[in-house]
Parts: sequence; C-alpha cells; structure tokens
Amino acid sequence: MSLRLSLIAALFAGALTLTMGRADAGTQAVYHGGTYFGSVVVEPGQVVEGDLTVIFGDATIGGVVQGDVNVIGGNCDVRPGGIVTGQLHAVGGAVTQAVVPWAPDDTAYAPLAPDHRLLWRLSWNLLALLVFLIFPLRTRMVLDRLERHPGLSVVIGVLGCVAVIPLAVLLAITILLLPLILVELVFVVASAFLGTAALALLIGRRLCELISPATTPSPIIALVVGIALITAAECVPVIGTLVLILVGLTGLGATILSFAGDALIRPGASAAGVPISGPPMAAG
Repeated sequence: MSLRLSLIAALFAGALTLTMGRADAGTQAVYHGGTYFGSVVVEPGQVVEGDLTVIFGDATIGGVVQGDVNVIGGNCDVRPGGIVTGQLHAVGGAVTQAVVPWAPDDTAYAPLAPDHRLLWRLSWNLLALLVFLIFPLRTRMVLDRLERHPGLSVVIGVLGCVAVIPLAVLLAITILLLPLILVELVFVVASAFLGTAALALLIGRRLCELISPATTPSPIIALVVGIALITAAECVPVIGTLVLILVGLTGLGATILSFAGDALIRPGASAAGVPISGPPMAAG
C-alpha cells in the first residue's frame, strides 16, 4: 500500500509540474489533458487527448475527451454530443454540499453503478490475510511495535515513504547496486501487507473485546473483522483517502521497527528479553 502511495504521489507531482492548468476565477476552455484548478469546459467539436482532472471546479463536456475525467470538489456535466471514452469520476459535489449548503448538487453520482474500487481495495486488503497465514510470527512482531509505539510508527512510516524514491535513485546511480532496487520494492510491498495485517488484527481484536470482553477472539476472526472495517473506511469519500494514507504509513513504520529491533527504539535494550504481545497465535 505504501508503494501505491509513493507511486501515486510521484505521478501526481509530475502531473502538477508538467500539465497543471492555470487557475482562473471563471470557466476556462481546455484543449489538452492535464490537471486544472477551477471550472473548465470542452467546447463542442473539440477533442481533448489524455485524462482530464479538475480540482475545485466543474467540468462541462461538450466535445470528446479521449481518456478519464476526474472531478474533485465539483460536478461533471456531459452535454448532448459530449463523449468521454474513459471512466468518469466525480468526488466532492455531494460531500461539499453537506458542508457548504450553497454548493451545487453532485449530478454525476450514480448509486446503482458498480464500484470497482471496493472490489480492488477488498482484494488488496484480503492479501494481508494470506501474508498473516504465511508469516504469523513476523505479523505478531509488527503488531507488537504498533501497540507499543503507534506514534513512532507513523513518524518512521513517513520518513520511510519519503525515502523510497531518493533511495531508489541513489541505487540506480551507483549502477552496481541497481539490483537492490528490486529488493527495496519487495520490502515496501511486504511491509504494506504486514502492516495492514497487523493493524487489522489490532482493530479487529479491540472491537471483538469491546463487544465481548469475557472472550478472547481468535486471530483469524480479529483479522477478518479488522480488514472489513478498514475496507469500509477506505471507501468513504475524502475520509477513505486519509485512512488509506494512515494505514500505509503506520504499517510501513511498524514493519521497519520490527526489523530494526528494540536497539533502535531504546539503545542498549535487548530484543530477546521483551515479550511479544498481541492475540494468541497457534504454535507452528
């Protein structure tokens, strides 16, 4: 998950640098894909190549957009004769209206349309269950770091996420260490799944203990409950993005701490003398 966040952040930064449109108080006509602030319009007969992203404005499509149309904080109006060859995403119209009553309605909202994002996020989070079954002890160690050092886990996760791309660039420059880029990517992906599994275990266990304090939930039940809650939270507009970032950063930081050991947290401490907490695990 942290790998996804890093790639999305890099692509978004590149898009802002290379193709960001001029912010304008009025509606501006666009002739090529890119990212624009404020309302835009694609005139009838105009062909726009590439994805069109509109932030804090409305998109009026009267021509052809050969790509996706993404509207954040506004609505999308496809006029008669307007064509969008890709997918249409509008986030923020209904949410903004709930906060700002005079905001326009989200006309692009279709409650009966299938949401493939839910399937993608559920599939991604369910892979954490597989990681837990393969690496139960490592997941338990990550859970221990997450329980004892939640704040430090977030800080280490932020630093690790920021260092991913610069470290890859340094490895590429050295030429000889170029194969280590693959090792770095594998570590980041594994950390994402380990962190998600540990965080789901923690959330699921806390909820099960809240519902039934007299019983100790099994790790599988706690993990499934936690994954369901995380997936549901990630699907909430705006808040879901924050949850996605928080889960990724916290999981990455806790995983790094689990590999670093207590020597990084408390210099001179012995990791062997510290018991590992978390839900009971089957001996194997």
